[in-house]
Amino acid sequence: KKSQFAFDENKMNSDNYLKFIVKELKPYIDKNYSVYKDAKYTAIMGSSMGGLISMYAICEYPKTFGKAACLSTHWVGFRDFESNPIPETFFSYMMKKLPSSKNHKLYFDYGTETLDESYIKYEYRVDEVLQLKGYTTENYKNLKFDGENHSEASWQKRIDIPLQFMFGK
Repeated sequence: KKSQFAFDENKMNSDNYLKFIVKELKPYIDKNYSVYKDAKYTAIMGSSMGGLISMYAICEYPKTFGKAACLSTHWVGFRDFESNPIPETFFSYMMKKLPSSKNHKLYFDYGTETLDESYIKYEYRVDEVLQLKGYTTENYKNLKFDGENHSEASWQKRIDIPLQFMFGK
């Protein structure tokens, strides 16, 4: 019997999730609340797999999202294993699809404990890709937090950093 948590690529809903945010949620917020509607004022943010989907969102909808914050981005995909091809797939995608560095901001970070420890070996690629795409210290960060782990408690401690980077003080 298959585990209820087994991966089934036919049930992935990344595109539907983003369509919901872009076509339903954001228009509702824009209509019902006093907010700036332009991409330069609109950010998406998440941690772990939420970090991945935030990176994907700014790539797929660069006219909707001007900023993305990706905390403890889960570069390894489903799980870490030797010769894992998944991280390089993400980086190849980013090389093709990252939006213009002239009017977008990207924030990445990672800890050094628990699951975050498995991301360390990929962080040079994050920097490499972003720099090749024209991003500089003005419009991207990729920060290491020694001793921090893959948890809501760790992300809560540093949530001010991506928010200040994206929106100012």
